[in-house]
Amino acid sequence: MLATQYKITLPSDYDMNIIKERVRKNGHKTDGFPGLKFKLYLITEKGLHNNLQNSYSPLYLWKDSNGLNKFLFEGYYDNILNSFGWQQVNVGIPLFDTTSPNILENTYLYHLRGAIMPQGSLNTLKEHIQKSIPPIHGAEFLVTYNPDQWKYDIFCFLKDINNLKVTSGAIYQILYISSQF
Repeated sequence: MLATQYKITLPSDYDMNIIKERVRKNGHKTDGFPGLKFKLYLITEKGLHNNLQNSYSPLYLWKDSNGLNKFLFEGYYDNILNSFGWQQVNVGIPLFDTTSPNILENTYLYHLRGAIMPQGSLNTLKEHIQKSIPPIHGAEFLVTYNPDQWKYDIFCFLKDINNLKVTSGAIYQILYISSQF
């Protein structure tokens, strides 16, 4: 499996209803996409949930590289290129994936990022990263790492954020989920 995400930072006065309408009209187009386990259509809105900027940041979990290759190189990604220009596509290798069809009921994604520091052995790295996962009752998680950048990402799927204590990271609003659950 592979996870990919690109983050399109939008101006602070950007009308986020444009993105919401875009997803409402087109989100279903990735339903059943070959090789895709799920795609989350994610946004942040400046000032909402302590977010500092507007962004559109879809998150994909691919069953294998074939689906990702089809998406990037057979014209599907061209919609992003034509609308928003060239974007850096971040790639992560799943380390923990507790997602189930229940993620379809979620409306928020809490994202934390951490650095993997140079060390003599990686034997305890999984345990270290697992301890970084916030203890959120009932939440499902996807944890990925990137050995090219030596970073890891924790994605927590949430139905609501009323009791969430946020000291770092970002809270995304989930506009739509395409899945093969």
